[in-house]
Amino acid sequence: MLRCASLTKTYASGGRELTVLNDITFSVEPGGFAAIVGPSGSGKTTLLGLLAGLDRPTTGTVHLDGQELGALDEDARARLRGAKIGFVFQSFQLIPTLTARENVQVPLELRGENANGRATELLARVGLADRAHHYPAQLSGGEQQRVALARAFSTRPKVLFADEPTGNLDAATGAGIIDLMVELNRDLGTTLVLVTHDLDLAARARRTIRLADGRIAADSTA
Repeated sequence: MLRCASLTKTYASGGRELTVLNDITFSVEPGGFAAIVGPSGSGKTTLLGLLAGLDRPTTGTVHLDGQELGALDEDARARLRGAKIGFVFQSFQLIPTLTARENVQVPLELRGENANGRATELLARVGLADRAHHYPAQLSGGEQQRVALARAFSTRPKVLFADEPTGNLDAATGAGIIDLMVELNRDLGTTLVLVTHDLDLAARARRTIRLADGRIAADSTA
């Protein structure tokens, strides 16, 4: 489902070249659950952006569901993200002027699909059927992240990318969010790629890829 080969990303910084990622190669099978871990500055978020087609590598390739992202222009990559990719962020990224249900409906409406029934179903799935008409400011952090999860899964993505999805939550709430992600990964067959610095959360994944200084330092399967 996801394959990257010899990925390198460099930036110009202070008159010199800064290498953020260096020769990254791995693949994730359909329906897999991989965690990318490592200390701050190890290149985790940069790697996630390359895998999702949000940025281009300096060298190397990324294939997502058989499509090489480097062969696509920005518009084509955006269409691919809309069709095949879901995102969950540390800061939730909900639209504050929309209710929980309306936030979940947005990706579906952009695709011209009937959104109301699917949004209601997913909010019930994440335990928020009775909070559908509440705005983000009226929800707790854990509830906002559950809305974000429902939104991410609304289009039945092939791959879900999650960047520190529990970073703004307490330990118990964060564990509940990971439980939901694991359940949705299992039941819907969505390939899940999680970036986290929390090793306890990473241990829930079936595959752990550890980055250090922009390289893969370890790659293990549970």
